[in-house]
Amino acid sequence: MGDCYDKEALWPLRREIMDCMAGYKGSYQRAYRCLGAAAEIVEDQRSALLTDTLSHKLAKRARGILTREVPRRKGELPGRVRQRFLGAITHRGPLCLYGTALAQCGRVYVLTDSCGLAHELLIHLLAGVTAGGYDVVACPDPMVPERLAHLLIPQLDLAFLTDSGALPREVTPYRRIRLDAAADREVLRRSRPRLRFARKVSAALVEEAVASLDQAKAMHDELEAIYNPHVDFGLVEQTARDIWGEIQTF
Repeated sequence: MGDCYDKEALWPLRREIMDCMAGYKGSYQRAYRCLGAAAEIVEDQRSALLTDTLSHKLAKRARGILTREVPRRKGELPGRVRQRFLGAITHRGPLCLYGTALAQCGRVYVLTDSCGLAHELLIHLLAGVTAGGYDVVACPDPMVPERLAHLLIPQLDLAFLTDSGALPREVTPYRRIRLDAAADREVLRRSRPRLRFARKVSAALVEEAVASLDQAKAMHDELEAIYNPHVDFGLVEQTARDIWGEIQTF
């Protein structure tokens, strides 16, 4: 795509371009560091509450849901799992496309979770639903992608959505599970000051990450404003057509 630039016209602007690119990169790095630190704090919250007893309780709860909601289909092959992010941390703040889930699934289990416990329930549901022969859309947590945040099962008109405080009003729960309340009361009592501190610090880190992403976008927009007057967009379109022509020959 570099052939589409008017390099002679851009050469006098190289210092401005380099400054924008350096600032752009630095803002992203700061955002990633903040999000990484926030994820570590969420993990600390989860580990404070996740006892063996709670793990067994959530596994039992999952079995009950599967018995009630997932009819067994004999002779069916295991269902397929597709991974799709339903949410992200953006320059405008945390974003979750709950409407995408609602467009596919009419019955919604809402998982109230402020301590990162949803994965412990969802992983059992995922295994049970796929074993029953149903396809699942597994939605990772954008803060900790190795953990699940939501499950969509369109074949059953069923979704499990985690609510950490941003669920829109248009989501009417079919059922609600309060995961925070499932934790051992004594463990919860002892951990309460630690959890309050962790939530406050995690929220501050996410807020700083969002501010850094906003700075990165502003610098990206500035970079585009410098480049755009010196791009041959007709050549860009022709290059795209040429590449598409090559792909079609395979």
